[in-house]
Amino acid sequence: MIVPIVVGLALGWIGLVGTIFGVILAGFPRALLMANAGGAWDNAKKYIEIEGIEVNGQRFGKKSEPHKNAVVGDVVGDPFKDTTGPSLNPLIKVVNTVSIVFAPVIALVSLINPAAGPLIMHLISILMA
Repeated sequence: MIVPIVVGLALGWIGLVGTIFGVILAGFPRALLMANAGGAWDNAKKYIEIEGIEVNGQRFGKKSEPHKNAVVGDVVGDPFKDTTGPSLNPLIKVVNTVSIVFAPVIALVSLINPAAGPLIMHLISILMA
């Protein structure tokens, strides 16, 4: 997880704070959305299998077209609720932890040489190329 380090060294502590806020403000609602949407898609398939569904006065159950569509939704919903949604919470924690660990270095670089950000960013881009 090198992103907070690169952002902190390139943009200073203000850029690092913005990155942390961005990860939290975007990651938390997305995790809730993905976990709940996955559960809803899974429950829709189960509901059609157990209760059936009525569309325009016609009853549909297992092996029908709405059930096939719900199975497709379930295929997407299972990874959403089981892996993708819950994995965003550790991502937020890792970004915050890495930021806290490297905060003294970022603050020192920002204080010693405010113009060091572009130079460090250039060096990192050379190393990554």
